[in-house]
Amino acid sequence: MITIENHIGKISVSENYLTEIVRHAVCDCFGVADVCNTNTFRSAVSSITRGKLFKRKGVIIHTENDGITIDLHIKVSYGTNINAAVNSIVHNVSFAVEETAGIHVNNVNVFVDDMNA
Repeated sequence: MITIENHIGKISVSENYLTEIVRHAVCDCFGVADVCNTNTFRSAVSSITRGKLFKRKGVIIHTENDGITIDLHIKVSYGTNINAAVNSIVHNVSFAVEETAGIHVNNVNVFVDDMNA
């Protein structure tokens, strides 16, 4: 559970809900093939269990006193302008989280881990 206090009051949102918002916002961006796992163990377990375990796949949310910071690990399609894709992801994720959950997003860090050929 992520709890942020602002001028409206306390906002409590489950981490799974925020993760799904972020994943949908990322996958809607042009050039993004998928959201990657952050380490090989989780990647192996996720592929064996078909994603039933470790659903947070590639999205890490850090809370700060006045908002959140989101770390994303993604896979892009070959030939994608990575700079344009990352700018689009940062904008879409910040907008989606602030509009749906009312939580301020301080930073969105995007890590391109893989490329589809």
